[in-house]
Amino acid sequence: MLSFGDDYYANEKSLGSRLRRRRFALVRDMLGEISRRSSPVRILDIGGTELYWRPHLEDIEALNCEVTLVNLIETEAANPRFTSMKGDATGLPFADNSFDFVHSNSTIEHVGRWPEMRAMAGEVRRLAPSFYLQVPYFWFPVEPHFRAPFFHWLPEQVRARLLMRLGLGYGGRRRETFDEAMTALQSSQLLDVKQLRALFPDADIRRERFLGFTKSLLAVRYGGA
Repeated sequence: MLSFGDDYYANEKSLGSRLRRRRFALVRDMLGEISRRSSPVRILDIGGTELYWRPHLEDIEALNCEVTLVNLIETEAANPRFTSMKGDATGLPFADNSFDFVHSNSTIEHVGRWPEMRAMAGEVRRLAPSFYLQVPYFWFPVEPHFRAPFFHWLPEQVRARLLMRLGLGYGGRRRETFDEAMTALQSSQLLDVKQLRALFPDADIRRERFLGFTKSLLAVRYGGA
């Protein structure tokens, strides 16, 4: 659950914003299907923000959705359709199927190593019959968090030294110490298809492509009536 700042979502012309809008067509279809059998539509967004949903408020209103945002830091929600709370994605205080739909965008790669990712995946799968989870793809040539080509394929020790020499990533700031560089590196763990299938064996794994390359992976499950 990593925050990149308001400008990360505010720039509607950025590649990331364009891809998120394209992805949301799938989310809208899933929510529309749920709304035909359940109202209001109870959404849990793990690692999400109100700002992320802002371009889609008309859909939220039309489909009568109520969104619970869970992050490591609680923030105040301005729109009454949203509730914000503090929580850990690897263990959430909700009963099974407390929601109709779980949404998570670029979060599971930040919760830790494999045991933490497996724990978060279990929470996603148990909390709603339908879910949508997106994660950057390990084999896409540009690392999305540090914005550098081929960076994530280098040995960790080499990457740490590069972070101390170059202003890579959001903010463009060089890391002052090796400890700071290692902490930044290990804050995200990109996944490939086999890993995501292992985490979500009952989901449809889809690819989001850009210029012929798989840029992101989606784990999608449609729950029944």
